[in-house]
Amino acid sequence: MKKTQPSSNGHHSSRDYGFLKDKSILVTGGTGSFGQRFIKTVLEKTKARKIVVFSRDELKQSEMVREFRDPRLRFLLGDVRDLQRLQRAFHGIDFVVHAAALKQVPALEYNPFEAVLTNIIGGENVINAAVDQGVSRVVALSTDKAVNPINLYGATKLCAEKLFVAGNYYAGGAKSRFAVVRYGNVVGSRGSVIPLFLEKRKTGVLTVTDERMTRFWITLDQGVDLVMKALSQMQGGEVFVPKIASMRVMDLAKAIGPDCEIKIVGTRPGEKIHEVLLTEDESARSKDVGDCFVIEPAFRFPWVAQNAWNGEALPEGFRYSSETNDRWLSSKELKDMMGDPHPEGLAVES
Repeated sequence: MKKTQPSSNGHHSSRDYGFLKDKSILVTGGTGSFGQRFIKTVLEKTKARKIVVFSRDELKQSEMVREFRDPRLRFLLGDVRDLQRLQRAFHGIDFVVHAAALKQVPALEYNPFEAVLTNIIGGENVINAAVDQGVSRVVALSTDKAVNPINLYGATKLCAEKLFVAGNYYAGGAKSRFAVVRYGNVVGSRGSVIPLFLEKRKTGVLTVTDERMTRFWITLDQGVDLVMKALSQMQGGEVFVPKIASMRVMDLAKAIGPDCEIKIVGTRPGEKIHEVLLTEDESARSKDVGDCFVIEPAFRFPWVAQNAWNGEALPEGFRYSSETNDRWLSSKELKDMMGDPHPEGLAVES
């Protein structure tokens, strides 16, 4: 089977960000974990002309104003459910990174149509506004939960993926192009299991839903790097899938709380034992391009060359799943990835 070794688990990238020089970039959900890291990277490593933060969170926006203090930053309050607001926000924008989403699985099982309004209708609004305002490139963030979804969050993100791929046809003669990045759990992001375990270890008890469970893990910086790759190299209609490491949730719990009792509590509604980033069906039209896989659209867009992606074809029946991954995180690598400000008590393998 083809190796899926990632290039690095570190926090630094040598990727050339020169393509952003003098460009204006807008990030929906710009006050979230990913959005803030992406914006920090753009400010530090590029000569972008303007960066617009678009989100509903007025408190976080005010905190970012104080933290970043950069004249290139603009802040707009708004919701992706509001097409008119997006039309105004996208005026004069070159690139959009669409990171806004509702993503808490249990909450969305209980409030399903809220997920539809933000993740699906909001995605369609982003596409419409981008086409109408002449945005040249849009990259939408997706998730492994969108692959063979069993919960509503995954189903809405699968639908959103389809919308953004087809958005390239929808654009017609307009210059707008759309692509998707799909990755796994983000180390340390808001609402993820790692901050939960760090909090719960104070009680001496960590809860795990199933001792067999595995997950893909990616750092915020790796996520930013993948989005930058997509923005710079996309033709339109691709789904970019990074090569990242897996970890057993039991090993994660033991690393974070080595002295804690671990209770098995059973899977939650809409929760899988393992996650998949690339299915057998998708691999038939995917290429291995080194640090990631590129899933090409099922239908070919007329402006995309026949061999636009020159990577290796994948073996027949190839499936990229968290439990059969050939790259596994050690607790030491996890600690390095976390950048945990309170790492004391994290068990590290020698």
